[in-house]
Amino acid sequence: MPGALVFLAALLVAGCSGLQPIKEEAEAPHNARPNIILIVTDDLDYALAQRMDGIGSLLREEGATFGNAFVSYPLCCPARATVLTGLYAHNHGVWRNRPPDGGFETFREEGNEERTIAVRLQEGGYQTALFGKYLNLYPDGDPTYVPPGWDEWHASVSSSTSYYDYELNENGTVVFYGQKRGDYLTDVLSAKAVDFVRQAASDAGGSPFFAYLAPPAPHLPATPARRHRGTFAEEEVPRPPSFDEEDASDKPSWMRNISRVSDETVSDIEDRHRKRMNSMLAVEEMVAALVGELEAAGVLDETYIFFTSDNGWQGGEHRIPLEKSWPYEESAHVPLFVRGPGVSPGAEVELLVLNTDFAPTFAELAGVEFAGDGRSLTPLLRGEDPAWRSAVLLEASGEAGPPGYEAVRTWRHKYIEYVTGDRELYDLVTDPYEMESLHDSADPGLAEGLKARLEALANCSGESCREAEDAP
Repeated sequence: MPGALVFLAALLVAGCSGLQPIKEEAEAPHNARPNIILIVTDDLDYALAQRMDGIGSLLREEGATFGNAFVSYPLCCPARATVLTGLYAHNHGVWRNRPPDGGFETFREEGNEERTIAVRLQEGGYQTALFGKYLNLYPDGDPTYVPPGWDEWHASVSSSTSYYDYELNENGTVVFYGQKRGDYLTDVLSAKAVDFVRQAASDAGGSPFFAYLAPPAPHLPATPARRHRGTFAEEEVPRPPSFDEEDASDKPSWMRNISRVSDETVSDIEDRHRKRMNSMLAVEEMVAALVGELEAAGVLDETYIFFTSDNGWQGGEHRIPLEKSWPYEESAHVPLFVRGPGVSPGAEVELLVLNTDFAPTFAELAGVEFAGDGRSLTPLLRGEDPAWRSAVLLEASGEAGPPGYEAVRTWRHKYIEYVTGDRELYDLVTDPYEMESLHDSADPGLAEGLKARLEALANCSGESCREAEDAP
């Protein structure tokens, strides 16, 4: 497939500088306080991530794949706020991408800046750095602002989805990048991150580091680097059974009114799908460059790399073209690959994990205290089989896509309540594509039990969230 050829070329180039991405076996950490790298892509759905061969060879094959990773609110800003705070949206207060109930400014007004995982890690002696998208819409009139907790700050100030012609706040100074080949945003972020890793790894004091990379890909317009244009020109768009869903009689009335996917829309979906894949090739090269630098610095075996997305993507499933924010699997199910000390290559984890779990995980790895709604993934990274949650909460305000909703997703069922009064219930074992809602035909006891779990989750905080997630 084209991506494999492009990625092979990237590995050959990296190989000239000593890159050896495949190790024989997972090793125990040399340092009790490992380095941590978090890569959060933008709108990368689970299915597309599985098709990127470079990510597979360096992360999936060399680490663990979490097959049931979800985001509690499948929309950019609320999801990223959850990553930073370990809190559900109903606790961090960021409900939209823009004010009055969302965006960077709302995150700050809600008091979240002082309780991010970056603050805790910095207080614990970590060197911290961010590269790319922090939160949507930099505070008006304050483009040089740098939040607490960050030693290095290279954040998108203007549109975080502009691949050329954008501004970065570089440690308090706004710098403009234009249309030159070297201005491609993913490449700029990659170079800065590699430089940070090089310097941090050589720190005379031996301080570990935390690097948060947030490239724009594959968010629309999904502009690829010029070297990658047309790579996937012949790529077919996946068409699962839910694509252009024929019978929507089980869905809410406003969904039944969505038109079938027209030939023109199919053509648009295909074009955007190929661009999205092309734009991800630079991200694959970013991963290869980071792994190469970590190995060259002698700290690869002391570093965890987490790779995920802020939300998934609807590409025609359930008649929904080019959107996110929905309670369906395509929007809420995201990729999660982790490699690092003690993580067995090729491991597969099928337990339910959530983006509330990142901050607690990083805190435990770093040996610092952190309060949030999630739980640490470290037992799963070690291959243990601990008692674990049986449900997660999905929630959305209705800014984009469907009306506002709350939903509970267990290992088998998904129960959704919309603010309109509509309800949906799916058996994900017999109906993984959510084609037939059972709400009107299922045993009333099943719906009532799920409703009770949803009510407990929708109002939870901290330990009560974990208790509600663990309930039988």
